[in-house]
Amino acid sequence: MARTKHLVKRSRTKPSVEAGPSTTPSTPTRKSTRTTPTTSVQKSKQEKRYKPGTVALREIRHFQKTWNLVIPVAPLFRNVREVSHFFAPKVLIVIQEVAEDFLVHLFQDAMLCAIHAKRVMLMN
Repeated sequence: MARTKHLVKRSRTKPSVEAGPSTTPSTPTRKSTRTTPTTSVQKSKQEKRYKPGTVALREIRHFQKTWNLVIPVAPLFRNVREVSHFFAPKVLIVIQEVAEDFLVHLFQDAMLCAIHAKRVMLMN
């Protein structure tokens, strides 16, 4: 098992010193410039950090189980209507399904090519 450094947690409060007569009156005492907050504000818990790839695999499993379309409907319909004005609404849905199917197969083939070239990612 790899060794890691353990960081020391510092406490913000100073140990209390009993107030009593000072043995050396010639030394001036300084008040702390730090002020303690009047209301206690709790720090929000930090998000859990997963190992690289864990979230990606979870998303892959999620999208493989769902039947929802991934491309947003409204922007796609706007782009299709820009090109052609005479498509019926049912035809637009078919165009969206075909476009998603094409993109999924394109990325699958691109991933196979990347693996063949001994690359891990498509980017770069």
